[in-house]
Amino acid sequence: MPRLIFLNRFFFPDQSATSQILSDLAFHLAERGFDVHVVTSRQLYESPKARLPAQETVRGVTIHRVFSTRFGRTSLAGRAFDYLSYYAAVASKIIRVASRDDVIIAKTDPPLISVLAMWAARIRGAKLVNWLQDIYPEIAIETGVPLIKGPIGRILSLLRDASLKAAVANVAVGRQMANRLISQGAKSDTIHVIPNWCDDEAIVPVANADNPLRQKWGLQHKFVVGYSGNLGRGHEFNTLLASAERFRGDPDVMFVLIGGGQRFEQLKRLVAEKGLDTIFRFFPYQDRDRLKHSLAVADMHWISLQAGLEDLMFPQQILRHCGRRPANSCGDRRNGRDREPRERI
Repeated sequence: MPRLIFLNRFFFPDQSATSQILSDLAFHLAERGFDVHVVTSRQLYESPKARLPAQETVRGVTIHRVFSTRFGRTSLAGRAFDYLSYYAAVASKIIRVASRDDVIIAKTDPPLISVLAMWAARIRGAKLVNWLQDIYPEIAIETGVPLIKGPIGRILSLLRDASLKAAVANVAVGRQMANRLISQGAKSDTIHVIPNWCDDEAIVPVANADNPLRQKWGLQHKFVVGYSGNLGRGHEFNTLLASAERFRGDPDVMFVLIGGGQRFEQLKRLVAEKGLDTIFRFFPYQDRDRLKHSLAVADMHWISLQAGLEDLMFPQQILRHCGRRPANSCGDRRNGRDREPRERI
């Protein structure tokens, strides 16, 4: 049986979104008898100084954790060094791990890892699958990341397009993204739309009165506008701030943000500068066993995405606490059957 080798910068026990989605799938496939490997970093998303074991097997998944620098997300230069060191370590590890006919599945953290995966797949005679959560370098270009516009951006786009054409399958999380991949040269018969899923047996509705986090955070009698997840360069928050200004001093309204990211810290500073501290609360990522309660804290969820990025990335926050699932995104467990969670373009 060919091995399935996933590439992503974060994996279990990390709590970030891409880690959780990948961990769900990897453990599920291992339970079904597949030989699953994950090449990842030794870090945690919220703790770049973490040093997880270099190799271990968890629930049947063999985890290969490679070394990379640990500057974190505080600056573009530091993040670039982290990416470059990770690329080098991953390249070395894949060449040692992959064999002919294995399947290398490249996610998109860090960006453009598919280019490296394409190269390794060719050398080892493996098959390449791209599992796209976002599309780089276009996001970096649209959000004004220095040095990416112009010749560098065009070269990176050409390399990325080559990895799309080399893949036996390209997985997009939405139809708009799938159409963008076709426009970049990917063959339509290689594209599958598989929206991200949630565990709708673990994440179920929780009444406000029964939610321990609402009580712990002093939100029992508040109308809560919530956000949960990464707030990065592809998100905007001016709309949220303008709305908050209209509720300045209102004792019945609270804006609660849970998560992290480059713009998360920026928003915290602006809230303080504008004197909106009394109606904003900020919390770090919550452990997965508390996700049911942290998502249910909000009476209304705010989903943010910069205009013009709709085909490049996808808001990962969905109203999971309401017990809803994106169409075709989760297995249907009724009567013990699994519904195929994919759509072909």
